[in-house]
Amino acid sequence: MSETLTRDQRAMRHADLVIEERKKIWLSISDISEEEFDAFMAFQKERQANVPQVGAQAPDFTLDVLDKDRLRTGDTITLSSLHGKPVALLFGSYT
Repeated sequence: MSETLTRDQRAMRHADLVIEERKKIWLSISDISEEEFDAFMAFQKERQANVPQVGAQAPDFTLDVLDKDRLRTGDTITLSSLHGKPVALLFGSYT
């Protein structure tokens, strides 16, 4: 009987691979060129440099206030205006 693994278990099996081994596997199963792969990885590395790190202070941002029907009210709120108050952030796609 073949072993059924979760996505995380499959990922962990390859967690100890160095980047060149991962690249070789990826290129063998995808239809992108090595140049496209390298460009994508460079873009991701640059992008990751701007991502807030775990434990870092959240950057300030402004959001539109919605009414009970989820329509914009014209008001906005900033994260910094809520300093000292509990705040929960929910990320997702609502399209």
